Amino acid sequence: MNVAIEILSDELTRTFLLSLGAFVLAMLLTPIYTFLAYRFKFWKKQRTADIGGAELKVFTKLHANKFKRNIPTMAGMVFVLAIVIVTFFFNLDRQETWLPLAALLGGAFVGLCDDIINLRGKGGGAAGLRSSLKFLMITAIGLGLGWYFFEKLGVTAVTVPFVGELALGWLIVPLFAFAVVAAGNAVNISDGLDGLAGGLAAIAFGGFGIIALLQGTPLIAGFCFTVVGALLSYLWFNIYPARFFMGDVGSFALGTSLGVVAMLTDSLLLLPIIGLLFVVEAGSSLIQIFSKKVFKKKIFISAPIHHHLEAIGWPETKVTMRFWVIAAVCSFVGVMLAVGGGVI
Repeated sequence: MNVAIEILSDELTRTFLLSLGAFVLAMLLTPIYTFLAYRFKFWKKQRTADIGGAELKVFTKLHANKFKRNIPTMAGMVFVLAIVIVTFFFNLDRQETWLPLAALLGGAFVGLCDDIINLRGKGGGAAGLRSSLKFLMITAIGLGLGWYFFEKLGVTAVTVPFVGELALGWLIVPLFAFAVVAAGNAVNISDGLDGLAGGLAAIAFGGFGIIALLQGTPLIAGFCFTVVGALLSYLWFNIYPARFFMGDVGSFALGTSLGVVAMLTDSLLLLPIIGLLFVVEAGSSLIQIFSKKVFKKKIFISAPIHHHLEAIGWPETKVTMRFWVIAAVCSFVGVMLAVGGGVI
């Protein structure tokens, strides 16, 4: 018993140090990013049209005051770099951390391409990579990492909580890709209010980090809490009123790596619970798009749902804080289901 406690204590200490290291490093990198962002004018442009070219009247009205000042974007580069440095030098492992690190970098690359095109674009439309191209790029990343998961790590099954193991064979590869694509896009869609996506992601990674610790995979746990530490630094500056935004480079990096972590901890079916707000955010956008195309009618005043809540009178800070509370409850429930459902 004493040996087990000592091992757990060492793992917790190491995980804490990784998280603290990422936090401190991100804080040190932030002034460098800030200097470059203002020097080269990484100003976030207000969107005035959706991907279909329709005018975003409600969104424009809700955020008109915010964009009266220049707010830099692509700050996600700061926490991505902090996570990469800490993981590469202190937590790199073929079995546990290669995949989430590769997903983080792959998602960041796609997002960075989109952000750069957006910054150079003219007008307030949906400038950036075409949605179809982003989808193909993220899918390619997911399939490539899924192949590694299947071929090199030898994973061929997933655990269904309270049921047992479900053998999938090579079908684990497209399932892996689906997790990466779904999580990547969901986090990206959720990035619309000061502190929202960063807080939700930190809570979700914290939940999966606890699951990894209980499973006896301390390096995955270390990666998760490295992300949490780096995001806490980002949130220090991104909480309302935001000093800067993470951009697609940050949201896609977080989402793709979150999907990979869910697969590595064999907790994919718990991802919709731990990340329930991401599901709601992405779902509300899909419902809105479907309804507008098929029925020529909007379900929400503005989508995703955080903009709808703003439109009915909720202050931005109230939406963000209440979403954080819901996310924390969902993360706790997810961990409890993992414990009771045979995932751990």
